[in-house]
Amino acid sequence: MSSKGEILKRIKANQPELVSELPDLKVLGSEQFDILETYKTVLKGIGGDPVEVANYNEIINYIKSNYNLEKRLITTLPELSEIASLDWKTVDPHSLQDVELAVIKAHFGVAENSGLWVTDDILGQRVAPFIAQYLAIVVHKKDILPTMQQAYDRIGNMEYGFGTFIAGPSKTADIEQSLVLGAHGARGLIVFLLD
Repeated sequence: MSSKGEILKRIKANQPELVSELPDLKVLGSEQFDILETYKTVLKGIGGDPVEVANYNEIINYIKSNYNLEKRLITTLPELSEIASLDWKTVDPHSLQDVELAVIKAHFGVAENSGLWVTDDILGQRVAPFIAQYLAIVVHKKDILPTMQQAYDRIGNMEYGFGTFIAGPSKTADIEQSLVLGAHGARGLIVFLLD
């Protein structure tokens, strides 16, 4: 018998006992912590900016104060049509190359990694959050979940063609650990935490 065959034979003979029940994963995330504060802390740590707002008027005022309205701003939210275009969802995705700010909404967020769950039904176009210079995502505070376990439980039965978690601006680091933000996507991310 070859050495490979001998190794495989020993592995097969030394398998652990089969466990009939899977562990209860509901205990994950059962520890108590301030979900909103954890979300904001993690988001800041990965280069994003949390902004707490009470309504869409506060979002409009924030954008007016912090972005050049002469540049191209797009949104999927009719509440923001005063400052951003709504008529871009059916255009050629290549025509979105000059978008300064895209504002979209997330289904929910996750405190432990600041991820935001978005799907094609709320994105307008899949490329929108990745091609814009800057990205703003609106999520309701009540829709921030503690852990990814709860997030996976929530999306497990959803129907969608495309879905992804977005956390922070795009970033990359080389072997020398030189971090670059905005290397292959949005250079900055604002998360509007809506009451």
